[in-house]
Amino acid sequence: MSGQALSDIRVLDLTRVLAGPWCTQNLADLGAEVIKIERPGIGDESRGWGPPWLRERDGSEAPNSCYYAAANRGKKSLTLDIAKPAGQAIIRELAAVSDVFIENFKVGDLKRYGLDYDAIRAINPRIVYCSITGYGQSGPSAHKPGYDFVFQGLGGIMSITGERDDHPGGGPQKVGIAIADTMTGMYATIAILAALHHRTISGVGQYIDMALLDCIVAIGGNQVVGHLVSGKIPKRYGNEHASLVPYGVFKTLDSEIIIAVGNDTQWQRFCRAIGRDDLAADARYAKVRGRVVGREALVPEIARTLSLRETRDWIERLEAEAVPCGPINNYEQVFADPQVRHRGLRVDIARPDGSVVPTTASPLRLSETPPRYELPPPLLGEHTNAILRQILGKDDAEIADLRAKGIV
Repeated sequence: MSGQALSDIRVLDLTRVLAGPWCTQNLADLGAEVIKIERPGIGDESRGWGPPWLRERDGSEAPNSCYYAAANRGKKSLTLDIAKPAGQAIIRELAAVSDVFIENFKVGDLKRYGLDYDAIRAINPRIVYCSITGYGQSGPSAHKPGYDFVFQGLGGIMSITGERDDHPGGGPQKVGIAIADTMTGMYATIAILAALHHRTISGVGQYIDMALLDCIVAIGGNQVVGHLVSGKIPKRYGNEHASLVPYGVFKTLDSEIIIAVGNDTQWQRFCRAIGRDDLAADARYAKVRGRVVGREALVPEIARTLSLRETRDWIERLEAEAVPCGPINNYEQVFADPQVRHRGLRVDIARPDGSVVPTTASPLRLSETPPRYELPPPLLGEHTNAILRQILGKDDAEIADLRAKGIV
Protein backbone atom coordinates (compact mmCIF):
# COMPACT_ATOMS: atom_id res chain seq x y z
CA MET A 1 0.00 0.00 0.00
CA SER A 2 1.24 3.47 -0.85
CA GLY A 3 1.86 6.08 1.81
CA GLN A 4 -0.98 8.33 2.83
CA ALA A 5 -1.74 11.43 0.80
CA LEU A 6 -0.68 13.90 3.51
CA SER A 7 2.01 11.87 5.27
CA ASP A 8 4.56 14.65 4.66
CA ILE A 9 2.36 17.38 6.21
CA ARG A 10 2.53 18.63 9.80
CA VAL A 11 -0.45 20.56 11.19
CA LEU A 12 -0.28 22.81 14.24
CA ASP A 13 -3.84 22.75 15.56
CA LEU A 14 -4.93 25.54 17.92
CA THR A 15 -8.64 24.83 17.52
CA ARG A 16 -11.25 23.47 19.87
CA VAL A 17 -14.87 22.23 19.99
CA LEU A 18 -15.96 21.30 16.44
CA ALA A 19 -15.38 23.32 13.24
CA GLY A 20 -11.58 23.37 13.54
CA PRO A 21 -11.23 19.85 14.99
CA TRP A 22 -13.49 18.51 12.23
CA CYS A 23 -11.11 19.96 9.67
CA THR A 24 -7.95 18.69 11.34
CA GLN A 25 -9.43 15.22 11.81
CA ASN A 26 -9.94 15.10 8.04
CA LEU A 27 -6.29 15.99 7.58
CA ALA A 28 -5.23 13.39 10.16
CA ASP A 29 -7.30 10.69 8.44
CA LEU A 30 -5.35 11.45 5.26
CA GLY A 31 -2.03 11.01 7.03
CA ALA A 32 -1.06 14.46 8.30
CA GLU A 33 0.70 14.70 11.64
CA VAL A 34 -1.69 16.84 13.69
CA ILE A 35 -0.40 18.40 16.91
CA LYS A 36 -3.36 19.55 18.98
CA ILE A 37 -2.51 22.36 21.39
CA GLU A 38 -4.61 22.23 24.57
CA ARG A 39 -4.72 24.20 27.80
CA PRO A 40 -2.93 22.43 30.68
CA GLY A 41 -5.37 20.77 33.04
CA ILE A 42 -8.41 21.76 30.98
CA GLY A 43 -7.91 20.95 27.33
CA ASP A 44 -10.50 21.29 24.61
CA GLU A 45 -13.72 22.14 26.45
CA SER A 46 -15.63 19.58 24.43
CA ARG A 47 -13.82 16.88 26.43
CA GLY A 48 -16.35 17.67 29.15
CA TRP A 49 -19.44 17.78 26.90
CA GLY A 50 -21.04 14.61 28.18
CA PRO A 51 -22.88 12.40 28.67
CA PRO A 52 -22.37 10.17 26.84
CA TRP A 53 -18.80 9.41 27.84
CA LEU A 54 -16.20 7.07 26.44
CA ARG A 55 -15.69 3.80 28.30
CA GLU A 56 -12.65 2.39 30.03
CA ARG A 57 -11.63 -1.22 29.46
CA ASP A 58 -13.68 -2.33 32.49
CA GLY A 59 -16.77 -0.55 31.20
CA SER A 60 -16.60 2.41 33.56
CA GLU A 61 -16.97 5.96 32.30
CA ALA A 62 -13.81 7.60 30.95
CA PRO A 63 -13.08 11.30 31.55
CA ASN A 64 -13.57 12.24 27.89
CA SER A 65 -16.86 12.78 26.07
CA CYS A 66 -18.07 11.07 22.93
CA TYR A 67 -18.46 14.57 21.47
CA TYR A 68 -14.70 15.08 21.77
CA ALA A 69 -13.95 11.62 20.41
CA ALA A 70 -16.04 12.26 17.29
CA ALA A 71 -13.69 14.98 16.00
CA ASN A 72 -10.22 14.25 17.36
CA ARG A 73 -8.94 10.85 16.30
CA GLY A 74 -5.52 10.64 14.71
CA LYS A 75 -4.07 13.59 16.64
CA LYS A 76 -1.35 14.16 19.20
CA SER A 77 -2.15 16.25 22.27
CA LEU A 78 0.37 18.81 23.58
CA THR A 79 -0.67 20.79 26.64
CA LEU A 80 0.68 24.32 26.50
CA ASP A 81 -0.09 27.67 28.14
CA ILE A 82 0.12 30.10 25.25
CA ALA A 83 -0.70 33.05 27.52
CA LYS A 84 2.87 32.81 28.82
CA PRO A 85 5.85 33.98 26.73
CA ALA A 86 7.56 30.61 27.05
CA GLY A 87 4.44 28.91 25.70
CA GLN A 88 4.29 31.35 22.81
CA ALA A 89 7.91 30.62 22.05
CA ILE A 90 7.15 26.90 21.77
CA ILE A 91 4.32 27.63 19.34
CA ARG A 92 6.72 29.65 17.20
CA GLU A 93 9.26 26.82 17.28
CA LEU A 94 6.62 24.36 16.13
CA ALA A 95 5.29 26.76 13.48
CA ALA A 96 8.77 27.00 12.01
CA VAL A 97 8.69 23.27 11.22
CA SER A 98 4.99 22.94 10.36
CA ASP A 99 3.07 23.20 7.10
CA VAL A 100 -0.33 24.27 8.40
CA PHE A 101 -1.33 26.51 11.32
CA ILE A 102 -5.05 26.48 12.14
CA GLU A 103 -6.80 28.41 14.91
CA ASN A 104 -10.29 29.48 15.99
CA PHE A 105 -9.60 32.24 18.49
CA LYS A 106 -11.59 35.46 18.49
CA VAL A 107 -10.50 38.02 15.91
CA GLY A 108 -7.26 39.65 17.09
CA ASP A 109 -6.64 37.39 20.09
CA LEU A 110 -3.53 35.69 18.74
CA LYS A 111 -1.99 39.00 17.68
CA ARG A 112 -1.72 39.83 21.40
CA TYR A 113 0.47 36.77 21.77
CA GLY A 114 2.57 37.37 18.69
CA LEU A 115 0.99 34.36 17.00
CA ASP A 116 -1.00 36.07 14.25
CA TYR A 117 -0.46 35.32 10.58
CA ASP A 118 2.08 38.09 9.96
CA ALA A 119 4.17 36.96 12.92
CA ILE A 120 4.07 33.29 11.93
CA ARG A 121 4.69 34.04 8.24
CA ALA A 122 7.84 35.94 9.22
CA ILE A 123 9.10 32.70 10.78
CA ASN A 124 7.86 30.39 8.04
CA PRO A 125 6.86 31.94 4.69
CA ARG A 126 5.62 28.53 3.50
CA ILE A 127 3.02 28.22 6.24
CA VAL A 128 -0.66 27.83 5.34
CA TYR A 129 -2.44 29.71 8.13
CA CYS A 130 -6.19 29.14 8.56
CA SER A 131 -8.39 31.17 10.92
CA ILE A 132 -11.93 30.00 11.72
CA THR A 133 -14.36 32.46 13.31
CA GLY A 134 -18.08 32.98 13.42
CA TYR A 135 -18.34 36.07 11.22
CA GLY A 136 -14.95 36.31 9.51
CA GLN A 137 -11.97 38.60 10.05
CA SER A 138 -13.64 41.78 8.78
CA GLY A 139 -17.02 43.51 8.71
CA PRO A 140 -19.38 45.04 11.27
CA SER A 141 -20.00 41.72 13.06
CA ALA A 142 -16.43 40.38 13.06
CA HIS A 143 -16.03 41.02 16.79
CA LYS A 144 -19.13 39.08 17.83
CA PRO A 145 -19.06 35.60 19.38
CA GLY A 146 -21.39 32.90 18.08
CA TYR A 147 -22.12 29.19 18.08
CA ASP A 148 -23.46 26.88 15.39
CA PHE A 149 -27.07 27.35 16.50
CA VAL A 150 -26.81 31.12 16.05
CA PHE A 151 -25.57 30.72 12.49
CA GLN A 152 -28.24 28.20 11.57
CA GLY A 153 -30.71 30.97 12.34
CA LEU A 154 -28.72 33.91 11.01
CA GLY A 155 -27.66 32.18 7.79
CA GLY A 156 -31.14 31.12 6.69
CA ILE A 157 -31.00 27.35 7.05
CA MET A 158 -33.60 27.30 9.84
CA SER A 159 -36.01 29.33 7.74
CA ILE A 160 -36.30 26.38 5.34
CA THR A 161 -35.98 23.59 7.93
CA GLY A 162 -38.97 22.36 9.91
CA GLU A 163 -42.61 21.56 9.35
CA ARG A 164 -44.84 23.87 7.35
CA ASP A 165 -46.35 26.65 9.41
CA ASP A 166 -49.89 25.45 8.66
CA HIS A 167 -49.16 21.91 9.89
CA PRO A 168 -48.99 20.64 13.50
CA GLY A 169 -45.56 21.37 14.92
CA GLY A 170 -44.90 23.94 12.24
CA GLY A 171 -42.06 26.41 12.66
CA PRO A 172 -38.31 26.73 12.21
CA GLN A 173 -36.03 23.93 13.41
CA LYS A 174 -32.29 23.59 13.65
CA VAL A 175 -30.63 20.71 11.89
CA GLY A 176 -30.00 17.71 14.16
CA ILE A 177 -26.22 18.09 13.95
CA ALA A 178 -24.02 21.19 14.20
CA ILE A 179 -24.13 21.68 10.44
CA ALA A 180 -22.55 25.15 10.39
CA ASP A 181 -19.56 23.79 12.31
CA THR A 182 -19.14 20.60 10.31
CA MET A 183 -19.56 22.30 6.94
CA THR A 184 -17.06 25.00 7.95
CA GLY A 185 -14.68 22.21 8.88
CA MET A 186 -15.18 20.62 5.48
CA TYR A 187 -14.76 23.89 3.58
CA ALA A 188 -11.65 24.66 5.65
CA THR A 189 -10.23 21.27 4.68
CA ILE A 190 -10.74 22.06 1.00
CA ALA A 191 -9.17 25.51 1.38
CA ILE A 192 -6.11 24.12 3.16
CA LEU A 193 -5.58 21.42 0.53
CA ALA A 194 -5.89 24.04 -2.22
CA ALA A 195 -3.36 26.28 -0.46
CA LEU A 196 -0.94 23.39 -0.03
CA HIS A 197 -1.22 22.59 -3.73
CA HIS A 198 -0.58 26.23 -4.59
CA ARG A 199 2.48 26.13 -2.33
CA THR A 200 3.96 23.24 -4.30
CA ILE A 201 3.77 25.48 -7.39
CA SER A 202 4.69 28.85 -5.90
CA GLY A 203 6.76 27.91 -2.87
CA VAL A 204 4.79 30.26 -0.60
CA GLY A 205 1.97 29.80 1.86
CA GLN A 206 -1.09 31.98 2.35
CA TYR A 207 -3.79 33.08 4.76
CA ILE A 208 -7.27 31.50 4.88
CA ASP A 209 -10.21 33.35 6.47
CA MET A 210 -13.05 30.90 7.19
CA ALA A 211 -16.37 32.00 8.70
CA LEU A 212 -19.31 29.91 9.91
CA LEU A 213 -21.67 32.55 8.51
CA ASP A 214 -20.16 32.31 5.04
CA CYS A 215 -20.37 28.52 5.01
CA ILE A 216 -23.96 28.21 6.23
CA VAL A 217 -25.10 30.73 3.60
CA ALA A 218 -23.10 28.93 0.90
CA ILE A 219 -24.79 25.58 1.47
CA GLY A 220 -28.19 27.17 0.82
CA GLY A 221 -27.59 26.14 -2.79
CA ASN A 222 -30.67 26.11 -5.00
CA GLN A 223 -32.80 27.74 -2.31
CA VAL A 224 -30.52 30.76 -2.25
CA VAL A 225 -30.20 31.03 -6.03
CA GLY A 226 -33.95 30.63 -6.44
CA HIS A 227 -34.51 33.56 -4.07
CA LEU A 228 -31.91 35.74 -5.79
CA VAL A 229 -33.49 35.11 -9.18
CA SER A 230 -37.17 35.35 -8.24
CA GLY A 231 -37.11 37.62 -5.21
CA LYS A 232 -39.41 35.14 -3.46
CA ILE A 233 -38.56 33.99 0.06
CA PRO A 234 -38.29 30.18 0.27
CA LYS A 235 -40.59 28.61 2.83
CA ARG A 236 -40.57 25.47 4.91
CA TYR A 237 -42.01 22.30 3.41
CA GLY A 238 -41.20 19.94 6.27
CA ASN A 239 -40.38 16.58 4.76
CA GLU A 240 -41.91 17.51 1.42
CA HIS A 241 -40.09 18.99 -1.58
CA ALA A 242 -40.87 22.36 -3.11
CA SER A 243 -40.44 21.11 -6.67
CA LEU A 244 -41.24 17.37 -6.60
CA VAL A 245 -44.28 15.26 -5.63
CA PRO A 246 -44.45 12.65 -4.17
CA TYR A 247 -41.28 13.38 -2.26
CA GLY A 248 -41.66 13.02 1.49
CA VAL A 249 -42.44 10.83 4.49
CA PHE A 250 -45.56 8.68 4.51
CA LYS A 251 -47.04 6.56 7.30
CA THR A 252 -47.25 2.85 6.65
CA LEU A 253 -49.05 0.12 8.55
CA ASP A 254 -46.17 -0.22 11.03
CA SER A 255 -43.89 2.85 10.72
CA GLU A 256 -42.90 5.40 8.06
CA ILE A 257 -41.34 5.33 4.63
CA ILE A 258 -39.50 7.89 2.53
CA ILE A 259 -40.65 8.20 -1.07
CA ALA A 260 -38.53 10.24 -3.50
CA VAL A 261 -40.03 10.30 -6.99
CA GLY A 262 -37.76 12.52 -9.04
CA ASN A 263 -39.14 12.34 -12.58
CA ASP A 264 -42.10 11.32 -14.70
CA THR A 265 -40.76 7.85 -15.50
CA GLN A 266 -40.33 7.10 -11.80
CA TRP A 267 -43.87 8.36 -11.23
CA GLN A 268 -45.28 5.74 -13.57
CA ARG A 269 -43.22 2.99 -11.92
CA PHE A 270 -44.28 4.24 -8.49
CA CYS A 271 -47.96 4.04 -9.38
CA ARG A 272 -47.46 0.51 -10.71
CA ALA A 273 -45.66 -0.56 -7.52
CA ILE A 274 -48.43 0.67 -5.23
CA GLY A 275 -51.23 -0.59 -7.45
CA ARG A 276 -52.63 2.79 -8.39
CA ASP A 277 -53.06 2.58 -12.13
CA ASP A 278 -55.77 5.22 -11.83
CA LEU A 279 -53.21 7.80 -10.68
CA ALA A 280 -50.80 6.77 -13.44
CA ALA A 281 -53.50 7.34 -16.03
CA ASP A 282 -54.63 10.69 -14.62
CA ALA A 283 -53.40 13.35 -17.05
CA ARG A 284 -53.34 15.94 -14.24
CA TYR A 285 -50.43 14.12 -12.63
CA ALA A 286 -48.50 12.89 -15.66
CA LYS A 287 -45.88 15.64 -15.40
CA VAL A 288 -43.87 16.98 -12.47
CA ARG A 289 -45.52 20.37 -12.67
CA GLY A 290 -49.00 18.88 -12.50
CA ARG A 291 -48.12 16.84 -9.45
CA VAL A 292 -46.72 19.90 -7.70
CA VAL A 293 -49.77 22.02 -8.56
CA GLY A 294 -52.06 19.18 -7.50
CA ARG A 295 -50.12 18.40 -4.32
CA GLU A 296 -53.04 19.00 -1.91
CA ALA A 297 -55.29 16.45 -3.64
CA LEU A 298 -52.61 13.94 -4.70
CA VAL A 299 -50.61 13.48 -1.49
CA PRO A 300 -53.61 12.32 0.62
CA GLU A 301 -54.45 9.71 -2.03
CA ILE A 302 -50.90 8.34 -1.94
CA ALA A 303 -50.89 8.45 1.87
CA ARG A 304 -54.11 6.44 2.06
CA THR A 305 -52.63 3.69 -0.10
CA LEU A 306 -49.27 3.54 1.65
CA SER A 307 -50.97 3.17 5.05
CA LEU A 308 -52.25 -0.28 4.07
CA ARG A 309 -48.95 -2.22 4.12
CA GLU A 310 -45.84 -2.44 6.27
CA THR A 311 -42.72 -0.47 5.41
CA ARG A 312 -40.63 -3.53 4.51
CA ASP A 313 -43.34 -4.75 2.13
CA TRP A 314 -43.49 -1.37 0.37
CA ILE A 315 -39.72 -1.13 0.09
CA GLU A 316 -39.56 -4.53 -1.61
CA ARG A 317 -42.28 -3.55 -4.08
CA LEU A 318 -40.84 -0.10 -4.79
CA GLU A 319 -37.25 -1.27 -5.14
CA ALA A 320 -38.43 -3.91 -7.62
CA GLU A 321 -39.60 -0.97 -9.75
CA ALA A 322 -36.40 1.04 -9.12
CA VAL A 323 -38.26 3.74 -7.20
CA PRO A 324 -36.06 5.61 -4.69
CA CYS A 325 -37.35 4.88 -1.19
CA GLY A 326 -36.18 3.90 2.26
CA PRO A 327 -36.95 3.60 5.96
CA ILE A 328 -36.20 6.20 8.64
CA ASN A 329 -33.51 4.50 10.69
CA ASN A 330 -32.28 5.32 14.13
CA TYR A 331 -28.52 4.94 14.57
CA GLU A 332 -28.81 1.42 15.94
CA GLN A 333 -30.58 0.45 12.74
CA VAL A 334 -28.08 2.43 10.64
CA PHE A 335 -25.13 0.38 11.87
CA ALA A 336 -27.07 -2.88 11.44
CA ASP A 337 -27.73 -2.09 7.77
CA PRO A 338 -25.89 -4.53 5.47
CA GLN A 339 -24.65 -1.75 3.16
CA VAL A 340 -23.33 0.28 6.09
CA ARG A 341 -21.56 -2.83 7.38
CA HIS A 342 -20.14 -3.55 3.94
CA ARG A 343 -18.80 -0.01 3.63
CA GLY A 344 -17.08 -0.32 7.01
CA LEU A 345 -18.58 2.86 8.41
CA ARG A 346 -17.83 1.88 12.00
CA VAL A 347 -14.16 1.99 12.96
CA ASP A 348 -13.03 0.83 16.39
CA ILE A 349 -9.65 2.18 17.47
CA ALA A 350 -7.80 0.47 20.31
CA ARG A 351 -6.10 2.48 23.05
CA PRO A 352 -2.85 1.32 24.64
CA ASP A 353 -4.75 0.35 27.81
CA GLY A 354 -6.93 -2.07 25.84
CA SER A 355 -10.07 0.07 25.77
CA VAL A 356 -11.71 0.72 22.43
CA VAL A 357 -12.97 4.00 20.97
CA PRO A 358 -15.71 3.52 18.34
CA THR A 359 -15.70 6.14 15.59
CA THR A 360 -17.31 6.75 12.21
CA ALA A 361 -15.12 6.07 9.18
CA SER A 362 -14.12 8.86 6.85
CA PRO A 363 -16.29 8.87 3.70
CA LEU A 364 -13.17 9.67 1.64
CA ARG A 365 -12.35 6.55 -0.37
CA LEU A 366 -9.04 6.89 -2.24
CA SER A 367 -7.74 3.89 -4.15
CA GLU A 368 -4.02 4.54 -3.61
CA THR A 369 -3.89 6.60 -0.40
CA PRO A 370 -6.93 5.67 1.70
CA PRO A 371 -7.51 7.06 5.19
CA ARG A 372 -6.03 5.13 8.09
CA TYR A 373 -7.10 5.10 11.70
CA GLU A 374 -4.05 4.44 13.81
CA LEU A 375 -4.32 6.92 16.69
CA PRO A 376 -7.40 7.13 18.95
CA PRO A 377 -8.56 10.51 20.25
CA PRO A 378 -5.70 11.50 22.56
CA LEU A 379 -5.77 11.82 26.30
CA LEU A 380 -5.08 15.35 27.49
CA GLY A 381 -1.37 16.03 27.06
CA GLU A 382 -0.69 12.43 26.07
CA HIS A 383 2.07 13.35 23.60
CA THR A 384 3.55 16.40 25.30
CA ASN A 385 6.91 14.88 26.19
CA ALA A 386 7.29 13.10 22.86
CA ILE A 387 6.59 16.23 20.81
CA LEU A 388 8.93 18.41 22.83
CA ARG A 389 11.66 15.81 22.69
CA GLN A 390 11.33 14.43 19.16
CA ILE A 391 10.32 17.54 17.20
CA LEU A 392 11.90 20.37 19.18
CA GLY A 393 14.87 18.45 20.58
CA LYS A 394 14.32 19.42 24.21
CA ASP A 395 15.99 17.26 26.83
CA ASP A 396 14.51 15.88 30.03
CA ALA A 397 15.79 18.79 32.14
CA GLU A 398 14.19 21.37 29.82
CA ILE A 399 10.90 19.51 29.81
CA ALA A 400 10.93 19.19 33.58
CA ASP A 401 11.58 22.92 33.87
CA LEU A 402 8.64 23.69 31.56
CA ARG A 403 6.39 21.49 33.67
CA ALA A 404 7.59 23.07 36.90
CA LYS A 405 6.72 26.52 35.55
CA GLY A 406 3.27 25.42 34.34
CA ILE A 407 4.11 26.07 30.70
CA VAL A 408 3.19 22.53 29.69
